[in-house]
Amino acid sequence: MVKIEFDIFVFKEDENYVAYCPELDISSCGSTIEQSKEMLKTAIRLFLEEAEKMNTLEDILDEANYKKDAKGKWVPPKLVATEFAGL
Repeated sequence: MVKIEFDIFVFKEDENYVAYCPELDISSCGSTIEQSKEMLKTAIRLFLEEAEKMNTLEDILDEANYKKDAKGKWVPPKLVATEFAGL
């Protein structure tokens, strides 16, 4: 399986936590922050494994703006800012 890096954002929704990976638009949830992050990692791993089986992984990562470096490692798009704003 290909190894990739990704960002994790965690949101609290009622009594649960939702972990979200913006690069791949995948989320999962759990009753604790750590559980939600572990569940997200599992969901991403399963997603990547299935994409590899279907020979669509490179297309998916390319569409998500991942780039291959000189060593062939997939490098994620860089998060440059986050902000909590309102009007």
